[in-house]
Parts: sequence; structure tokens; C-alpha cells
Amino acid sequence: MTTVMDIDARGGQHCETTTLGVLLRHRGLDLSEPMLFGLGSGLSFIYWDGKNMGFPFLGGRVKPFELTRNLAAGLGLELRVHETTSPRRAWENVTASIEAGHPVGLQLDSYHLDYFASKVHFAGHVVAMYGHDDRNAYLVDTDQQGGAVSTSLTSLAQARAARGPMAAKHRSFTLTTSSLTASTLTTSRNPPSPQTQIIPAITACADAFLNPPIANLGYRGIEKAGKLVRTWLQRTDAPQRDLPQTALLMEKAGTGGALFRNLYRDFLAECAQILDSSHLRTGHELYTEAATLWTETAALITKAGESGDAQYLLQAGTILSDLSRIEREAMQALAGIRLREGVGGAG
Repeated sequence: MTTVMDIDARGGQHCETTTLGVLLRHRGLDLSEPMLFGLGSGLSFIYWDGKNMGFPFLGGRVKPFELTRNLAAGLGLELRVHETTSPRRAWENVTASIEAGHPVGLQLDSYHLDYFASKVHFAGHVVAMYGHDDRNAYLVDTDQQGGAVSTSLTSLAQARAARGPMAAKHRSFTLTTSSLTASTLTTSRNPPSPQTQIIPAITACADAFLNPPIANLGYRGIEKAGKLVRTWLQRTDAPQRDLPQTALLMEKAGTGGALFRNLYRDFLAECAQILDSSHLRTGHELYTEAATLWTETAALITKAGESGDAQYLLQAGTILSDLSRIEREAMQALAGIRLREGVGGAG
């Protein structure tokens, strides 16, 4: 059996930030999951529907692996990514890192993993791998999936080789912190100012949310969802299945609840302990309100599916319209940090 020593196998709420936490803690940098999510500019929104889709999808974060790239760039981490069409080469890329004493991140299709009870194809899933023997791979996944888990090498190979939406070519990756230490964001002899990482991450997220290239994204996407959700009973032949399933994905599918808004709310709260910013406090207050309303929206969608009563969808549509406004105002406030406060400023 080959394993990396001294692994902190804490599971989190979201797969990508759980994996990032494992990799970075092993390198001596321990950040909360909301901080990882926020520094990776992870919050977003997409209303996704298409001819080949059985039912619309509501997404609340940036596309898979973009968060990791954002975080690495913002913190000056060295991100090493391997992709290949060769299963043999893909396995060598992983084992080389583990044998060198470092855990490795994997992007794969969770459908094939032995420990997943819910068999739905999702090729944007991310796990940390820290060891293997002749039969099994040892992974860290979210708390919901069991934290420290194992899956057969055969199932892992199938998951890594999967094709389809969001799939990557046997992607594996490692992060190196170089000169960064666990105290970088708080105290050290010559720490970089917290604003140098926090403010750019917040304003980049706000800019993308406020200026979406198409109407399906950002605050415009939420507004569009508010109009289209009212028609969802006509959109499916199985509303008792599809509507509760959509609500479940919003609340339970690694989102941390409220379609990732709980995570971003907690990120802003943590930042407000570091930065004295009225704009930050406003953003936090508005995302606290938004998180509650997203959970209410999911509950209404569930009720509509179970009862077949369109009145619940009308209520959900009204709330989504409010959410578009609330999140737009929140992001406008957060974008203002750069303009009015800057590095070393106070709110």
C-alpha cells in the first residue's frame, strides 16, 4: 500500500474546495472552505437548458476547475495540471505525485465511484487522492459522500476516462505553495496585505456577475430563471420527479446550501473580520438575505412538483426576480471596494 503521510482528510461541503483544502493543508496553508471558495471567485449563476436536456439546470458557481485556476493565480500558487488520453500515462501522473509524498486532485465522473449512492453522471466532480493498493484508491470527498473514502481502481479508471459534458482528459493536478505559509493571510514577518488577495477576488467575481456576456448568466440569468420557472410544470412529463430533483441539486448537491450562496455569505463574513469595509458589510448583509431566499425558492419548487400546483412556481418566480435585484445590488456594493477603499482603506 502506498499512501501520503499526515493527510488531513477533512471533508467539506463542495467537492472542489474540499480537494483544494486537502492539497493546501498538506503544503502548510490552512484556509476555511468559504475562504477557498471566495478567493477562487467561485460564485456565479447559469440557467442552462437545451434540446438534449430533460429538464433545465440551475448552476450557482463558475465552471469546473475555473475556481482552482483562479485561486492558484490569486495566491501565487504553482498549479501543475496533467491531461492525457492514455489511461496508463494518467495513472503514472497520479502515482508519481503520491510516491513523492504529495496528494493529487482528480477531475472525474462521480457516476462510476463505488461509494456514490446517487448514480447520476457528473464529469465535473473533483476529489483528492492520497494513496492506493493493488485493488483500491484512497480518496477524500465531501462530508456528504463520506470524507475519507475508497473506490476500486477499476471504478476510478472508468470515472477518469468518462466523456461528455464537463469531462476532462484524465485531469490530475497538484498545488505548490512555495514561499506561502499558513500565516500568509494573517500574521508573518512580512505578510502580503490581505486586501491584495481578497479585494481582487471579490471584484473579479462581481465584475463577471454584473456584466454577463449572455442573458443566461449572472443577475440576468436569475431574472430569466424567474420568468421561465413559472412554466416548469409544462416543461416536463414527470414534474413529481424533475422539480424536487432540481431543488435537491440546489440545496444538497455539494452546494453548501442555497446554491452556493451560504458559502459566499460566510466568505464575506470572514473577510469582514479582516477588512474594515462598509461595502463588504453591505454585500454580506445582502447575501445573507439572498441565501435565505434561495432556500425558500428550492422549497417552493419541491412543493410545485409534489402537488402539481403552479401557484408555488409563481411564488418562486417572484422570489427569483427579487433575488436578481438583491444580488445585483450586493455585487455593485462589492465592486465598489476597489473604487472607494482600495488597499489599506476603511469603509
